[in-house]
Amino acid sequence: MSAATLERTSHRKPSKKVRQRRKTGERLLHWFTWILIVWLALPIAVVIAFSFNNPHGRYNYSWTGFTFKYWGSKLFAIPDLTTAMEHSIEVAAVATIGATVLGTLVGLAVGKYKFRGQGASNLVQFACISAPEVVLGSSLATFFLQAHIKEGALTVMAAHIMFCMSFVAITVRARVVGLDPSVEDAAKDLGAGPWDTFRLVTLPMILPGVIAGAMLAFALSIDDFITTEFTSGSFVTYPLWIWSVSRQGLPPQVNVMGSIVFAVGVLFAIANSVVSRRRAA
Repeated sequence: MSAATLERTSHRKPSKKVRQRRKTGERLLHWFTWILIVWLALPIAVVIAFSFNNPHGRYNYSWTGFTFKYWGSKLFAIPDLTTAMEHSIEVAAVATIGATVLGTLVGLAVGKYKFRGQGASNLVQFACISAPEVVLGSSLATFFLQAHIKEGALTVMAAHIMFCMSFVAITVRARVVGLDPSVEDAAKDLGAGPWDTFRLVTLPMILPGVIAGAMLAFALSIDDFITTEFTSGSFVTYPLWIWSVSRQGLPPQVNVMGSIVFAVGVLFAIANSVVSRRRAA
């Protein structure tokens, strides 16, 4: 077949039957995507709906009436639950800060430079992500026990920083790999030192990846159960408290606090998306 024939064939419009098949496939994919989104959002919707329920007993499993009282005066009526939520927020905040700082440095090093042991470093990062949490939790519990470190808030924070750091590092690394090194070279040619180059050039370019990694670290930390269970001792977080009282019945305050955490996460995601679009524009 000649080159001219091949060129004419490549520019030929698809037949009506082929176009119909493509449209049908696109519609099916569109509806499948929305069905999947609804399926994933359904449990969250149930949690939010039952935060407005007015149960007559300890079990908040059947709808009995609509009320706002658990969003108001009775939200902090259970001191142990309030303390557990405060512990979860404290741990998540510390883990987010620590994992973001350390993970950003690791992501910069792995994505920007070539060094001996880089392959092993990547392997360790992906191992922390892919390994079952029960393995990480039991290993950390054994380490703390052999090191004679009393389990509590500090051990939980250290454990959360450890497993969240890999997620931040990989997120930042993906951003660093796509950077244009000539921009940093131009800043150095104009007299900027290493710190000024990082602060004024590198950090603004990788900031979306850093923010995404920080949000991921916060989300992973605040709802972690398995690793926290192995390393907490007598320290109780929000997931641990829910597990301890689940057989006795969950009060509506659990649904309210879960809805608030979800709403805050959604707001942060929307804000990050808006800022990223404005920066891109």
